[in-house]
Amino acid sequence: MEHKHSHSQNTHYKDLNGQNLLVSILLNIVITASQVIGGLISGSLSLLSDALHNFSDVLSLIVSYIANKLAKKEASEQRTFGYKRAEILAAFINASTLIIVAIILIKEAVQRFKNPQTIESNLVIILALVAILGNGFSVYLLKKESNNNINIKSAYIHLLTDMLASIAVLVGGLLMKYFNMFWVDSLLTFLIALYLIWVGYFLLKSSTKMLMLFTPEHIDIKEVVNEVNKLPKVKKLHHVHIWNLSDDELHLEAHLDLIEDVNITDFDAILLTIEAVLQEKFNINHVTIQPEFNKDDIKDIIVQD
Repeated sequence: MEHKHSHSQNTHYKDLNGQNLLVSILLNIVITASQVIGGLISGSLSLLSDALHNFSDVLSLIVSYIANKLAKKEASEQRTFGYKRAEILAAFINASTLIIVAIILIKEAVQRFKNPQTIESNLVIILALVAILGNGFSVYLLKKESNNNINIKSAYIHLLTDMLASIAVLVGGLLMKYFNMFWVDSLLTFLIALYLIWVGYFLLKSSTKMLMLFTPEHIDIKEVVNEVNKLPKVKKLHHVHIWNLSDDELHLEAHLDLIEDVNITDFDAILLTIEAVLQEKFNINHVTIQPEFNKDDIKDIIVQD
């Protein structure tokens, strides 16, 4: 079997992710502690729910930070892929915690709505502003990296939803202060929870697909096969698998039927052309091809192993 791998990484970029995550962790620890104390003193469930969400942020950011560090470790005989899938696993864990936290918040909101309480709104307003500023800065730190890494994206979404939740808490605090609308505390908690479920679902869906080695949504396998089949000396690409090892590694594994019985040197030239086409048109950067000539096997694009 021939195996070629073309892939580049920016180590500074990875390190930057880790530094920004660490700053975000420290900020969220401070925010969480202040909100817990403030929520208990003021009696605000929405503030406590925001604190619970922030605490889940701290845990998720720690998971993301560890995964980010593990992903840089080199492969070994025992771990031939290294820890590259750690970041996908971290995204899955973070998405799951978003949904779990949301369910807890909904339960608490319903109970509080039945038994509304007077709330110290001034403290709610002050701490909501602190959380908005802290999470807003963290969101700014991770925004750029979130577009290229599912692990960083999961941390970014955690922080973004918490910033939005803090804005809602601020609005609620103002309504309670000036209009005595204490019931809005429970309503905001409920709405925050629904938003967490909505965001968590899509992140959970995408990370699950990666963990299950599903074909990425932007890849059309038939189109990939057609492009390779157009190349000289190629008869048919079949028995195809395409999956994400990590956010920046897209793998293809397949059998390649050749028109003629070529030598190794000729096949290397064919393989280089295939790699170039797959990289340019589909961003597939890790290709494993099994060459075949007149082999009696199943020639379907997808074969049940």
